[in-house]
Amino acid sequence: PHVSSCLPGPCSWNFSGPEGSLDSPTAPSSPSDVGLDCFYYISVYPGYGVEIKVENISLQEGETITVEGLGGPDPLPLANQSFLLRGQVIRSPTHQAALRFQSLPLPAGPGTFHFRYQAYLLSCHFPRRPAYGDVTVTSLHPGGSAHFHCATGYQLKGARFLTCLNATQPFWDSQEPVCIAACGGVIRNATTGRIVSPGFPGNYSNNLTCHWLLEAPESQRLHLHFEKVSLAEDDDRLIIRNGNNVEAPPVYDSYEVEYLPIEGLLSSGRHFFVEFSTDSSGAAAGMALRYEAFQQGHCYEPFVKYGNFSSSAPSYPVGTTVEFSCDPGYTLEQGSIIIECVDLHDPQWNETEPACRAVCSGEITDSAGVVLSPNWPEPYGRGQDCIWGVHVEEDKRIMLDIRVLRIGSGDVLTFYDGDDLTARVLGQYSGPRGHFKLFTSMADVTIQFQSDPGTSALGYQQGFVIHFFEVPRNDTCPELPEIPNGWKNPSQPELVHGTVVTYQCYPGYQVVGSSILMCQWDLSWSEDLPSCQRVTSCHDPGDVEHSRRLISSPKFPVGATVQYVCDQGFVLTGSAILTCHDRQAGSPKWSDRAPKCLLEQFKPCHGLSAPENGARSPEKRLHPAGATIHFSCAPGYVLKGQASIKCVPGHPSHWSDPPPICRAASLDGFYNGRSLDVAKAPAASSALDAAHLAAAIFLPLVAMVLLVGGVYLYFSRFQGKSPLQLPRTHPRPYNRITVESAFDNPTYETGSLSFAGDERI
Repeated sequence: PHVSSCLPGPCSWNFSGPEGSLDSPTAPSSPSDVGLDCFYYISVYPGYGVEIKVENISLQEGETITVEGLGGPDPLPLANQSFLLRGQVIRSPTHQAALRFQSLPLPAGPGTFHFRYQAYLLSCHFPRRPAYGDVTVTSLHPGGSAHFHCATGYQLKGARFLTCLNATQPFWDSQEPVCIAACGGVIRNATTGRIVSPGFPGNYSNNLTCHWLLEAPESQRLHLHFEKVSLAEDDDRLIIRNGNNVEAPPVYDSYEVEYLPIEGLLSSGRHFFVEFSTDSSGAAAGMALRYEAFQQGHCYEPFVKYGNFSSSAPSYPVGTTVEFSCDPGYTLEQGSIIIECVDLHDPQWNETEPACRAVCSGEITDSAGVVLSPNWPEPYGRGQDCIWGVHVEEDKRIMLDIRVLRIGSGDVLTFYDGDDLTARVLGQYSGPRGHFKLFTSMADVTIQFQSDPGTSALGYQQGFVIHFFEVPRNDTCPELPEIPNGWKNPSQPELVHGTVVTYQCYPGYQVVGSSILMCQWDLSWSEDLPSCQRVTSCHDPGDVEHSRRLISSPKFPVGATVQYVCDQGFVLTGSAILTCHDRQAGSPKWSDRAPKCLLEQFKPCHGLSAPENGARSPEKRLHPAGATIHFSCAPGYVLKGQASIKCVPGHPSHWSDPPPICRAASLDGFYNGRSLDVAKAPAASSALDAAHLAAAIFLPLVAMVLLVGGVYLYFSRFQGKSPLQLPRTHPRPYNRITVESAFDNPTYETGSLSFAGDERI
C-alpha cells in the first residue's frame, strides 16, 4: 500500500511503497510574500527503480521542477520543467528519487501538477563471456542465473553458476569465472576430450612441472592424437607414458623423437600418464593433445584438425568406413580421404587419418571458397612466395572479401586482375588492415603472397583470410535484391557502369542507409544495401519565429509532445501543443500544424489637446501604442506636469500620465515674503522651457538694476562726484554657484540677491 508522511516544512513529503501520486501544493489562503520550496522524496524496495509519469502539469512563469535519482554516490539529474510534459515518463536507475518544486510569490498562486510513480524491477548486467568458454543466462533480473562452461581442454576457475541478487542495484553473487588450461590433473572415465598446456594457444610459463592422468572407462583403451606440440629448444620436455604413474614406460619422449607420430598413440590398458616440464628460460605455445576411449573389438574415433568426417557406423566396429573433408581454405594431405576399420583380432584403421592444412599456392575452380595464409591459424613461415589462381565461369567475375589481413610490414599481398602476374594490379598491401572488398573485371584472379625472409611471422592468428564469390559478368554490377517493405527503381534495365538504383519504402516505413546506389567503374555498388524500417517517430516540426519550444523527447517518438510558447509581445495562433500520433496506413503524424506567433495588436490612444498657452507634438487624433507626445509652453509660461507622456499598450491602451498645463511666470512671489531656491527648481524639460523660465525671472531684475544705476549716475554728476568705481577686491569663490548665470556682476554670481525688507533668495 501507498504510505506518505509529512516532513518538516510547508510542502515536503516522503513517499514509500510500490506506487503513489505526487500532487502540487495547494495555494495559500492569503497572498504571501514568500515563494514555495517543496521536496517530494520517493523510496521503493531495493532491487527496484522508480518510474514517474507526468499525468498533468501547468506551471506559472518562473516556476521550476527538478527530478533526481538518489541512492548513488552523487544525485543523478533526470529531468526538469523543460522536459516534464504530459505523458512523459522518467526512470530512476536506483530505488530512490527526489522531486523539488520551487515557486515565486505570485498573485494567482502556484502552478499545478499531478504525477504518478511506481516501482519497476532492475536487472544485473550481462555477464562477461570467458575466453575459451561461453555463458548461458536464464534471466538478468534478481533470482536469475548464469551458467558458465569452458571449451574442451580448459577448466573453469571460479563459480560455475552465478545468481543475480536483489539490491539497490542488482548484482551477481560472485565474479565471472575464467577458463584456464590447468597444469595437470586426473581425468576419470575419459571418453573424448583434450588436454592443453597452461597458456595455450599462447606461450607457457617457465619452471612448470605438470602431470595428467587419463583413465578410460572399464575395459576400454585410449588413443592420443597430437594436435600441436611446440617446445622451446632448451630443456622443455613432453613425455607420455603407457600406464598410470611416472614409472610407467614412455611411448613418446620429445627428447628422443624428432617428429610427431602421425597415427597417434595407443594405450595397452586404461591409462596414459602425461608429463610436461619447462626450464627457467625460453617459451613456446606448448602442446594440445586429443584423447578418445574405444571399446575392445572397435577402432578408436578418428580425428582431423580443421576438418570433419562422416562414418558408416557410430561406434566404429570392424568394417566401418570413414570419409574425410577439410574446412574451406584447407587441403587434405598425408593420408587417404576414406579409411576402413579392419582386423577382427586387433581392430585398427587401414590408413592414418589425413591432415588438413592451409597450403602455400594452389589452383581453385570453385564458385566460392576461402584462401588462407600458409599454415593458418598458425604463423606463416618466412621467405615464402605463394601464388593462388582462382577461376570461375567465363561469363562471371569474382568478388574478393578480405576479412582478416594481419601481416608484417615487410610482407606483401598482391591481387592481379587476371590469370597471371602480368595482369593489372587490383591492390597491393603490407601490414595490418581492416575488412575490405575487391572486384575483378574478369573471371580470373591471381593472388601472390611474399613474406620477408629476414622476419618471422607475428604469432598465432597472424596472416590473412580471403573469401571469394562468383558474381555476374564483368560489364554489369551484381543484381540488387528487393528489400522488404519497399521497392527499387533502376535508371535503366542494364546495370552497367553509371546506372543508378533508387530504393523507396512503403508508407509508414523509412529508408535506413543510402537510398541511392550507383554502379561504379569497378562494377561494385557505391553503398551497401539499404533497408526499410518502420517509422516510429514524427519528423521535427521545426521552430516557430518569435517563440521557444518545450519538447518531451528529442527524437519525437509516438506520444511525444512539442509545446510552443511565444515571446513577450507576440500572440500564438493555432495549437500550442502538438502530439505525435501513430497511423496504421502511414507514418506517424503531428496532431496539428505548427502554430504562428504574431505581433500583438493594441488599440491606439486618443489624441490629447494642447494645453492653453502651450503646444503639443505631434498633433494627431490617434496615437499608436508605444508612441510619445511632447508638450511645451509659450514664453512667459511654465509647464506644470510631465513634458512627455507615452501611450502604454493594453486593452485598452492608456496614457502614462495626465496632460500638463502652462502657468504664467510672475514676480509677485519675490515680494510676498516667499524665497526662491534656484538650486531646487525643477529641471526644464527642454531648452526652450529653460529659456522661458530664465527670462521670466531675470528680465525684471535687469530692468531694476539699470534703473537704479541710471539714478546713481545722474546724482553723481549733478554733485560733481567721480563716476562709479568697482571694488578691487577679488570675487568670492565659485564653488557654491547653483545656477549658471549670464551676468558679470559679482553680486549675482554668488547665487543670492537682497532687497530692503525682504528675505535672502
